Amino acid sequence: MAMDPVTTVTLAVVVGTLAAIVYSMRILVLMERRIARIDKHIELMAMNILKDEQKELQNEAKIESMLSRRSSSKKKRR
Repeated sequence: MAMDPVTTVTLAVVVGTLAAIVYSMRILVLMERRIARIDKHIELMAMNILKDEQKELQNEAKIESMLSRRSSSKKKRR
């Protein structure tokens, strides 16, 4: 069974287009995974920053309470 050249070219174009679609989908999946990983790392960094901020607020509250105790004890002495 011999195929004419038009059928061969059309078949080659269709197969090439399908190969390009499959390759593009592969690239899209890889990019989505990479973006998901980046998103996860950003989330972890934000949680670490939040923990550090909470620690700093607690330390600030301790310092303020210590300073208020000092100032109240100085007032009592006078």
